[in-house]
Amino acid sequence: MERIFIDAAKCDGCRNCFVACMQAHRRDSGSIYDLDLTDPQNEARNRIVRGSDGTYTPIFCRHCDQPECVMSCMSGALKKDKETGLVLYDETRCGSCFMCVMNCPYGVLKADTSTRTKVIKCDFCMEHGAQPSCAKACPTGAIYVREVKG
Repeated sequence: MERIFIDAAKCDGCRNCFVACMQAHRRDSGSIYDLDLTDPQNEARNRIVRGSDGTYTPIFCRHCDQPECVMSCMSGALKKDKETGLVLYDETRCGSCFMCVMNCPYGVLKADTSTRTKVIKCDFCMEHGAQPSCAKACPTGAIYVREVKG
């Protein structure tokens, strides 16, 4: 099983991970050069928070071993995949109660900006290649993928 790890000390706030995530999940096709950063349909599944001390903290889904989001999901829209260890989201099952958003201890999950009817969360770029786009785009190595024991 692979997981995304963060070394916040290496994050310089460039937001390449943010833009790469938007590009990987955009609804239309095109290059990163014509990506509309203001279009809510291209919403990123991660974010970078700048602290009062000027340091940056990448906020990403940790695909927890005991995910509070899954345990609080009443509709079964969130499930922990036993094989991959990832927390997966099924939009068609979501009841839009946002208990998962309220129970995520890391503040990662959020309601989508445009409709406020579904949850936006990391899907590990399962449909976009072997490694998540955010990790591929990180120039400092602050975001990386590592194998973990299941």
